Amino acid sequence: MAELLLELLSEEIPARMQARAAGDLKRLVTEGLKKAGLEFEKADAYVTPRRLTLVVDGLPTQQPDVREERKGPRVGAPEQAIQGFLKSAGLASLDQCEVREVKGNEFYFAVSEQKGAPSDQVLPSLLIDAVGAIPWPKSMRWGANRVRYVRPLHGILALFDGKPLSGEYDLDGGRVPFASTTLGHRFLALAAFEVNGFQDYVQKLSDAYVVVDQAERREIIRTQAEAVAAEAGLKVKDDPGLLDEVTGLVEWPVVLMGAIDEAFMEVPPEVLTTAMRTHQKYFALETEDGTLAPRFLVAANMETADGGKAIVAGNERVLRARLADAKFFWDQDRKTSLASRIPALRGIIFHEKLGSVGDKIDRVGVLAAEIATAVGADRDKARSAARLAKADLTTEMVGEFPELQGIMGRYYALHDGESEEAANAVAEHYAPLGPSDSCPRAPVSVAVALADKIDTLVGFFGIDEKPTGSRDPYALRRAALGVIRLVLENGLRLPLATVFSKASDLHGGRAPEGLIDFFADRLKVHLRDEGVPHDHITAVFALGGEDDLVRLMARVRALGDFLGSDDGANLLTAYGRAANIVRIEEKKDGVTYTGAPALERLIEEEERALTGALGQAEAGSSQALSEEDFAGAMAALARLREPVDAFFDKVTVNAEDRALRENRLKLLAQIKGTMDTVADFSRIEG
Repeated sequence: MAELLLELLSEEIPARMQARAAGDLKRLVTEGLKKAGLEFEKADAYVTPRRLTLVVDGLPTQQPDVREERKGPRVGAPEQAIQGFLKSAGLASLDQCEVREVKGNEFYFAVSEQKGAPSDQVLPSLLIDAVGAIPWPKSMRWGANRVRYVRPLHGILALFDGKPLSGEYDLDGGRVPFASTTLGHRFLALAAFEVNGFQDYVQKLSDAYVVVDQAERREIIRTQAEAVAAEAGLKVKDDPGLLDEVTGLVEWPVVLMGAIDEAFMEVPPEVLTTAMRTHQKYFALETEDGTLAPRFLVAANMETADGGKAIVAGNERVLRARLADAKFFWDQDRKTSLASRIPALRGIIFHEKLGSVGDKIDRVGVLAAEIATAVGADRDKARSAARLAKADLTTEMVGEFPELQGIMGRYYALHDGESEEAANAVAEHYAPLGPSDSCPRAPVSVAVALADKIDTLVGFFGIDEKPTGSRDPYALRRAALGVIRLVLENGLRLPLATVFSKASDLHGGRAPEGLIDFFADRLKVHLRDEGVPHDHITAVFALGGEDDLVRLMARVRALGDFLGSDDGANLLTAYGRAANIVRIEEKKDGVTYTGAPALERLIEEEERALTGALGQAEAGSSQALSEEDFAGAMAALARLREPVDAFFDKVTVNAEDRALRENRLKLLAQIKGTMDTVADFSRIEG
């Protein structure tokens, strides 16, 4: 067994594309190997800013031999059939065929054997195809080349069994030949070197200041950062996303600490961390109490004779200029109140069919006041906070750092003397932005956050701009999940249909068709990780008229508990049996068996017992449902198990007496009808 080593050396690959590209290269090559009949033990992909690397272990040195057999006509068949078979099989005469007996008759068989090719002859074209098929989000052409790649491609290291493969990548304007050499760090190791296998490759690259394994580089950066911070009595602000990105920017990480001028520390910490993170890829540092420290960390891609002093000084100078701009925006923005910025929102288009951002905040203000009562918020405070919520979109700071919208609005609102409730609502009205984002808890914040999201959903559904497949340009799925989390995590008794209707009125009466069903689908997604079966949600939604998510969840959980019990599981089986019998007989008879069974035709004791139990179950579940005692409603159904089992054990449904048969089918239909008042059990899978 042999090893395949492939390295694609290029200019710097954007960090956001690296992990996916490594995975794509591994997938494309291994799929090609399988198609070529070359089995392997394992494959691993690695990526640095300048190189994609793939190593495949346990490859055979030759393709397996292939034997093909084709069955022909029977011995003694007409000459025309025999000649046609020989021609299609590429044979000259029957002497080249084998004769075999099949079920008492003899048939001609054409047998061909194709010897497997040496792997080193198969691999070059396979690798070239894989490289050309990498689906880069963005790619480029360079020089006279007409073939695209993410960045200019400088070299291809391709070894099999320790020897270089013969081949080249045709760029249709230039050629990159396969080689057994590569280059190390761009500045610290300029000489090319030869390798004879993956272990040799990793070691020599390490000697040439390149850490090939991205996981290893990430860990080096993390441990260096923590050590440098600890030496200064500080800790690194947790930022896994930034750590991943920085890992994709350096091949030989060296973490250094720089200082932030004290003059900039009066700027909100979110501004400082955003400026450092977004534009400079610096790590922020905190004191033990969580306060932002006037220090930063930079992961350099160099070792220098001065211990990094020049690098730190250069980065401090760049950051100083960046933060000077931020401080200027901070000082300028506070000269104008948020409230005075509201008219400028009329000039920002939200959507051509839904008006301006100014129109949106008018609607959100009205809707927030309506929702306020349900969430325990003051109507006037909710309305006022909603009017201020988008005002920071016109500030210089948000123009420079769009990710700070809402956050800056809070600072400016507090500066203007607005209440803390209103300021927090401005900051939190976009939340939650994702599954890991926390939900607002303060009533005014909840009212404004709900109003903003519901206005968006109703508006876009009203103009038929709904998500389709993977396409969701207006993030409506995220908005719906945000509403669901706000309602459930705050335990809000909010009738969605009523709120949607009010929001629809504010949009000129355009009906948001399908929005409730959309919420049902989003709820299934939200609960999937909690282990709640989607069919339980469907069974409750199928009853219709349920738009209170808290009440719906109580019903779903009660249904799950019921079906998880022996009584529930057995009763579900009986329900399915009853429903199937009624369906089959109705189709056969061309009638529908509805209505209560005639009491005088209940001749068996088990029939009478079941009828009485159904009446009690219906009354008990109805009372429990009216009191929102969903566990009680399920308990009322559970008492049906014994009489239902006895009925099926002792009573023949399809009796010879037609009237008796009809009466018993109505009784079975009544089982389904009674149970379906609590949930549509036909939607339960299995």
